[in-house]
Amino acid sequence: MSKQKGILTVLSGFSGAGKGTVLRRLLEKYDNYALSISATTRGPREGEENGREYFFKTREEFEKMIAKDELIEYAMYVNNYYGTPKAYVQEQLAEGKDVILEIEVQGALKVKEKFPDTPLIFITPPTAGELKRRLTDRGTESPEVVEERMKTAAKEARFMESYDYIILNERDRLEECVEAVHGVILAEHEKSTRNQAFIDHMKEELKGE
Repeated sequence: MSKQKGILTVLSGFSGAGKGTVLRRLLEKYDNYALSISATTRGPREGEENGREYFFKTREEFEKMIAKDELIEYAMYVNNYYGTPKAYVQEQLAEGKDVILEIEVQGALKVKEKFPDTPLIFITPPTAGELKRRLTDRGTESPEVVEERMKTAAKEARFMESYDYIILNERDRLEECVEAVHGVILAEHEKSTRNQAFIDHMKEELKGE
């Protein structure tokens, strides 16, 4: 079978679910993944580089990208635009890389609308109590912020059915979660809808037998 294009996969999850840790481990463990880099109109923070953390754009440049349909999805947070440039993702996919896009629920649903064959994966702890414990154990947020994040999680949970896969990130079982994500993407490569050229080739060959 000829080398396939890569697959764009969306990874979401509640704040505190550990999706960032899962993603970092996936990228460490396997060399066939690329992390999608977002464009933003906010200024670079100390130590950030253009093209590494973000593609930094002026508001005018970003709005031109919107007008030219050069973004897979975009949104505005705290008066700054954030979005996923199509060109970068398409380059990585053409090279056979599987591109992971880590975004929140609303962005994920926009991607699914535009690209229906994109698998959406939702990472979650096994219980709400475990989620609250993780947020509290970070030690970086006040009880009020933790409560606010739990309320946000309750809103996000309403969209869990829209995801193709729900993967549990259980305590002390990071590797199992990473392997589950990796397994989903491997299985996506084997879908008949992604292998039409091979199917046609086999049909043609078998006609001559």
